[in-house]
Amino acid sequence: MRSFTLKLETSMKTTLSTIVAALLFGVMGIGFASDAQAQIPAPVQSGPVALSGGTIHTMAGDTIENGTILFENGVITAIGTDVELPEGTVMENVTGKHIYPGLIDAWSNMGIFEIGAVNMTVDVNEQGPVNPNVMVERAFNPESRHIGIARSAGILTSVTTPGGGLVSGQSAAMKMDGWAWDEMTLRSGVGLVINWPGSSNQNRYAEQIRELRSAFADARSYMNARRAMENGDAPHHNFDSRWEAMIPVLEGERPVVVNANQVRQIQDAITWAEEEDVRIIILGGVDSHLVANHLREKNVPVILTTVLTSPFRNWQAYDHIYSLPAKLHEAGVTFAIAGGNGAANANRLPYEAGAAVAYGLPADVALRSVMTTPATILGLDDRIGTLETGKDATLMITTGNPIEYSTQVEQVYVQGRKSDMMDMHRQFYEKYREKVDQRSMNR
Repeated sequence: MRSFTLKLETSMKTTLSTIVAALLFGVMGIGFASDAQAQIPAPVQSGPVALSGGTIHTMAGDTIENGTILFENGVITAIGTDVELPEGTVMENVTGKHIYPGLIDAWSNMGIFEIGAVNMTVDVNEQGPVNPNVMVERAFNPESRHIGIARSAGILTSVTTPGGGLVSGQSAAMKMDGWAWDEMTLRSGVGLVINWPGSSNQNRYAEQIRELRSAFADARSYMNARRAMENGDAPHHNFDSRWEAMIPVLEGERPVVVNANQVRQIQDAITWAEEEDVRIIILGGVDSHLVANHLREKNVPVILTTVLTSPFRNWQAYDHIYSLPAKLHEAGVTFAIAGGNGAANANRLPYEAGAAVAYGLPADVALRSVMTTPATILGLDDRIGTLETGKDATLMITTGNPIEYSTQVEQVYVQGRKSDMMDMHRQFYEKYREKVDQRSMNR
């Protein structure tokens, strides 16, 4: 009876907490509506735009002083010091400013995570252990308040990534401006996300590896059966969305992004990828410096998921993670730096790279690690990552190097759209600056 009473009390407390959280969410929504107006997505570029007089950091060649960059229909059409402008071009004078490609957050839950304490705003994990057919962009919330805040920090592309289970699903590169998920999707199916099993429990570890191998074997059998059916060599084989989603992976068109941090996990994942004949990217990579030679020899890139954090083991030096990018660079490993996954803190991405500079990483390499390198690793370099003719006009105008703390991002363009820069953080700044000004005047 005592046990039943405790369970009932716990259930009532849980229910009450849920109700309170929902009420708070509603109140917060009302407060936000009155204090911070929602940002309106920018219209699609309607005419040619030229930014002139600034320093253009193309990240693909020499820096262009006092240059001009011209873009039409969201695409860069000319860059240089002597650019011929078509009739009707809107001129923007950016003399004294710097123009860079937009930053890329290579691992994020942007658009699928809003408030951690309110379950209805979190859509990161799917039910079940094997979900290769999950297309994360379908759950992307274009109304997320975090989008504008990240965009104002220069993050113009977010690789939104599902989580949970053994095979989480497909990540997607999302543009940080637009009205709906389909309009904001730069590229679907950027990578198949796998959470490599933890190795602390040997029996469980072996069991999950077998489950992973079984999933790939089933997908390969399905692919062969469908091909035979299409060639007329076999009877009809039913469509299965799970295994259909894995065909681009098995054919080498799409990488497998493996979330692995420990030495054993990384080594086993590389061995497994070779056996399955699939391309692999290591996500996390806390111990990657310990197997750096192996990663370099196998040409396996790493997406470091955080720099601004404490060591994972109490015997490691305080700067162990801070200096990890420099160690990988010295070892010749290709790597990108991501922003720690949390949508609410995505705007800190430039400072993750900046911290790495303070602990030995060359500044130009750090800048590339949040710009050109993630584009190359994830196969997005035909669209973004550098400023070149034919690529998307996804760029930012700044007062200096974007990974330096003092730099201000003054304006961004997402595929030619001139985005609203008055995000929630800036709105609240203006509000409370007015409060200070009013009190100063009354003294």
